[in-house]
Amino acid sequence: MILLAIFLALVVMVCLNVPIAVALALSAVLGLVIFEGPSSLVTVALDMYDGANKFSLIAIPMFVLAGAIMNATGITRRLIAFVTAVIGFVRGGLAMVSIGVSLFFAEISGSAVADVAATGSILIPEMKKRGYGAPFAAAVTSSSASLAIIIPPSIPMILYAVSAGTSVEQLFVAGVVPGLIGAAGLMGVAWWFARRYNLPVEQAFKFSQLRRTMIEALPTFLLPVIILGGIFGGYVTATEGAGIAVVVSILVGLWYREIDWRQLREAALEGGVQTAVVMLLVAASVLMGGFLTRAQIPQELAAAILDLTSNQFAILAILNVFFLIIGFFLHSAAAIILVVPIVVPLIEGAGIDPIHFGLVVTLNLAIGQQTPPVASVLITACSIAKANIWEVSKVNLPFIGVLLLVLLLCTYVPAIPMFLVETFYR
Repeated sequence: MILLAIFLALVVMVCLNVPIAVALALSAVLGLVIFEGPSSLVTVALDMYDGANKFSLIAIPMFVLAGAIMNATGITRRLIAFVTAVIGFVRGGLAMVSIGVSLFFAEISGSAVADVAATGSILIPEMKKRGYGAPFAAAVTSSSASLAIIIPPSIPMILYAVSAGTSVEQLFVAGVVPGLIGAAGLMGVAWWFARRYNLPVEQAFKFSQLRRTMIEALPTFLLPVIILGGIFGGYVTATEGAGIAVVVSILVGLWYREIDWRQLREAALEGGVQTAVVMLLVAASVLMGGFLTRAQIPQELAAAILDLTSNQFAILAILNVFFLIIGFFLHSAAAIILVVPIVVPLIEGAGIDPIHFGLVVTLNLAIGQQTPPVASVLITACSIAKANIWEVSKVNLPFIGVLLLVLLLCTYVPAIPMFLVETFYR
């Protein structure tokens, strides 16, 4: 009965356009008052502060800032030139360039929205000029940006690790192979579209151009080598790697001597706002998590499902459907912070590896970024392309199909995400 009252309060406030973080905190306060009385509110402010005061969360603004620096210093443009020289000779190559650049950019920013805003603002107008339809340009850019959040570093993975109390570094490693498989699948779909609609070849392959663009982009390649090499090698934590990302991005930008200070300032401010929203969500989730734990709701949910079935694959199927539905209505950060603490007792009781499950959750929410009505990444791409969201969604279906295939592979063939984790950490 208490849970129903809390849920209804949360739904009503969200429908009234109350920010999710505020609605979550108020619902938790209501639950605490009903369950334990007003005296339980004495430590609310301190609990929220302690919940948001976690070392791992510092990585979020650092990775966002590193992505902003990349876009303001010519790094993104040089990267696009290099990838174009590598695969621009393939029919529909500009779409594949979008996928390749998106993966690389996400290795620095960790944010799908930042990815699509940065690369899409350059590539989508160029694709439209070259005869690609606006819906296709938006779809390929949007889907590749969402896939890229499973490529390390990833802000949703950081949030999951904090919520589930597991290793950020191992989650990053688990995302590498699925990310590459997904990228190959997206490129296959882009090639099929290119053949079907006779999309243009960008340029003939020229070794001289490849060599020139590679030399120009060479300092850029230091970014993932230093950051990911440091994290995977165990020399730095994910949070320390995020700080290094900022420093190296600044140094590379100074090397290029091409810093757009106005663009950097605007991007940094936007990143600060996004970070503040996430941190408020984290703080609010602590209250909700505390209430749920005291009321034993996650444990009761776990016991009910385990009474129904103890088969890991069946439980994962149930949770996949649940997270896919949640992804329609919640942003990835809100979904992780709200739902993961509730289902952690279930996956622990079923013996599911939390790293494996973290990748499954991240992929589900990557798909949610492509499915209206929320679809934050898709909406950003549509805004840049000036395309109707429903037209883009129709074109986007084959790309979403690739993401679903990767999700199923990672869910039911655990060796795909866990191979590197087992090799390096266990």
